[in-house]
Amino acid sequence: MESTRSVDWDVLVIGGGAAGLYTALCLPSHFRVGLITKDTLSLSASDWAQGGIAAAIAPEDSPQLHVEDTLRAGAGLCDLDAVQLLVERAPECVQSLVQMGVAFDRHGDALALTLEAAHSRRRVLHAADTTGRAMITTLTAQVLNRKNIQVLSESLVLDLWLGGSRCQGVRLVQGTQIHWVQARAVVLATGGGGQVFAQTTNPPLSTGDGVAMAWRSGAQLRDLEFVQFHPTALTKPGAPRFLISEAVRGEGAHLIDDQGRRFAFDYHPAGELAPRDVVSRAIFNHLQATAADPATAHVWLDLRPIPADTVRRRFPNIIRVCQQWGVDVFQEPIPVAPAAHYWMGGITTDTLSRSTISGLYAVGETASTGVHGANRLASNSLLECLVFGAQLASLELPATESVTLPPPVALGAGDIVALPETELQQIQYWRQELPRLMWRSAGISRDGQTLDQAIHQVERWRQQFAALTVSQALEQLSPTEAMTVPIPLSGSQIRLWSETRNLLDIGYLLLHSARFRTESRGGHYRSDYPHPDPNWLVHTLVDGHIWHTSQPVCTAEAWTQSPPE
Repeated sequence: MESTRSVDWDVLVIGGGAAGLYTALCLPSHFRVGLITKDTLSLSASDWAQGGIAAAIAPEDSPQLHVEDTLRAGAGLCDLDAVQLLVERAPECVQSLVQMGVAFDRHGDALALTLEAAHSRRRVLHAADTTGRAMITTLTAQVLNRKNIQVLSESLVLDLWLGGSRCQGVRLVQGTQIHWVQARAVVLATGGGGQVFAQTTNPPLSTGDGVAMAWRSGAQLRDLEFVQFHPTALTKPGAPRFLISEAVRGEGAHLIDDQGRRFAFDYHPAGELAPRDVVSRAIFNHLQATAADPATAHVWLDLRPIPADTVRRRFPNIIRVCQQWGVDVFQEPIPVAPAAHYWMGGITTDTLSRSTISGLYAVGETASTGVHGANRLASNSLLECLVFGAQLASLELPATESVTLPPPVALGAGDIVALPETELQQIQYWRQELPRLMWRSAGISRDGQTLDQAIHQVERWRQQFAALTVSQALEQLSPTEAMTVPIPLSGSQIRLWSETRNLLDIGYLLLHSARFRTESRGGHYRSDYPHPDPNWLVHTLVDGHIWHTSQPVCTAEAWTQSPPE
């Protein structure tokens, strides 16, 4: 029986990583905020972050130097206004974390600062090599202590709810029910989409949900072709793709193949010490030429050339994690392969974190703020979560009339396998095969012919997915009409369906974006267009199924070369 419900929430924040948590804390305290996470609150890519937060707080540093380093890393595609906002607000955001209790490392009373690749000064704050976890732990405690924030954990957002041209809520799965939840504003902080690739450092929940939902609702996307790949991630069945730092190679570790040969010198005179993107392509090309299944194959990183005492002193966490997965770094090399690490593109937003849809905002990796350009500067990602989350402290909300909503739709009870077995198997097949296809066709090295073939395949899969009984049942549900799902589903089945749907959309979008940009720049490498083209100093824009370019971003030649090493 239908009932009239008042507006439940002022703001719904989707995502429980650094971006979502900090945004929720920065929103005005008189707002009623719902923080929705599809897993438990502590599971996010931010929690996995080993690096730190960049901020120009040292006497010998300056915001201008931080701006210049960011622009140089971004290879000509950074938006200057966004970068200036990022670096100028960095110190106050860092101070906010310190006041909350984040235990950054110190030298005496001063915050310890380290130097990372492509930074001209020491400016990276850290908490050992688990900065993300330190942040998430503190921010989670703060959120749970705020009376105006309610956490809705293990809740799955299927779609955005648009009323006219404005976002006014979401379609949410909680337990065994689907229902529409109204809000005066929605903030997407859902992270990246690394799971679209067979090899990724991202956790399993990083399925591009926010970008896919925003695109289906008509929001503009930007620069989706730019993906940062890390060259050496632990590659063991069942193990997370734990990053093995470049510092290991800097101390003298060797990159070898199955025959024990240091193959990286075949691709660059510096071998293992070549720039990150060069080393990633060397490993990728070597596996393409030698491995039966390049999507799951690996090479080896041998730490034994480094004195054992040095390894113990410099890399205790790497030793510990490798031991956890059965690798003794003192006796054997580490199996490694490149992995998708960070997505520079996302939902187009301005400096107030507004998308192109009224009432819809995006923060963190799911957004394209313009600060990263074609290649992210190390340790600017956690900073971006803070600075652009803080921009919502001045959020003004419109008056919203309550809407007559139908009762929740029952999915079924328990984990009864009621989805037709053939459809379940088909969805599982796509969930497994799409990342393998994407890794081969839109991973570290791309070319037009391979991209065209992959686009054709993914478009066919998307058509087949849309024709499934479960897809037709779930996509017909309307905010203002009571409807039933003709087949009962379990929570795990609907999550599999939703994430596969999002990944197929992300694959489609990323492939087309990579095909559209006919040059190599930053995190986008085309073997058939291997050099930067000054005519491509523009953003790639996606509106629906139309790809086009922005006005020229920057003409300074210095910013178009030398991505960070």
